[in-house]
Amino acid sequence: MKKVLVTGATGFIGSNLVQEILRKGNSVRAFVLPGDPEEAGLEKKGVEVYHGDIRNYDEVKAAVSGMDIVFNCAAVVTDWAPWRLFREVTIGGVENVCKASVEVGIQRLVDISTNDVFGTDESKVIDESFPLRPWHEPYPDAKIQAEKIAWSYHRQHKLPVTMVYPCWAYGAGDKTFVPLLADAIVKRELMFWRKDVLVWPTYIENLVDLLLLIAEDPRAVGNGYLVHDGESVTLQDFCKGIAETLGVKQVNTRIPYFAAYAAAIAMESLWKMLGITARPLLTTYTVKNLGSRLRFSIERAGRELGWKPKVSFKMGFAKTMDWLKTLDLEALKQK
Repeated sequence: MKKVLVTGATGFIGSNLVQEILRKGNSVRAFVLPGDPEEAGLEKKGVEVYHGDIRNYDEVKAAVSGMDIVFNCAAVVTDWAPWRLFREVTIGGVENVCKASVEVGIQRLVDISTNDVFGTDESKVIDESFPLRPWHEPYPDAKIQAEKIAWSYHRQHKLPVTMVYPCWAYGAGDKTFVPLLADAIVKRELMFWRKDVLVWPTYIENLVDLLLLIAEDPRAVGNGYLVHDGESVTLQDFCKGIAETLGVKQVNTRIPYFAAYAAAIAMESLWKMLGITARPLLTTYTVKNLGSRLRFSIERAGRELGWKPKVSFKMGFAKTMDWLKTLDLEALKQK
């Protein structure tokens, strides 16, 4: 039995990971902020809850002590937050986890990154050999800086790191991707600004399956792996499926890309000037992200580890829509 620490254990990825680690007979310590409303649910499952802040090194080291494997799922998962928060949590948090992991001698550190770190080049199929390329957006750029820190600890201190690059993670319990789209569809706020935009869905069960594999396979040390369901879908078709599930009219509103980007800049500027903390209807990151035709390969995980998605996109989407139908449509948007 392995002793496993999960940071960000109450988030979408972290909570699903915790459940599967327990199912496989391992013990789990969850690193959570004091007062987290999901704490009681973890304790009922037999999880050891450790209170702390990823920004506090001493608390991180205490949580890592005695563990065999660390999954770092803690990060600022939004495109609308002060850069200070990204710097302290996403970047500083990784540094604290890496430093503590070296000091206590953990067997494996699995860090959750994002496919965004490889930039926006649509001319090639992106794989893990691509260089890290900034978006000039806080979420992906913070992830890039965090990844560089993790790899520096691998090179300089032999820290057994594996990086994972999920594409569009979704499934029951999703707090960002599907609820945000559903909210915009229901409120008739969704617009498209480019045809045939590609989405690479990553069903949560497929992601967790790969995470657990690489935590045990020695071939994964020092490597990074892209992960998705093995196929893409257009954003329009994905949204059409959501609209049909909720029984609302499909959105067909289109505006030029440059108009959407200009509107995002204007909204962000106004929100900052007025000190509004709520997320604007449009952000420049959203316009870029929902206006791309990027292509991603998951061949490396198959070639090196023998991994392939267990759940098809069709099945994963169907399960997610069953869950979506149980939600309060008035409270969909959470990030």
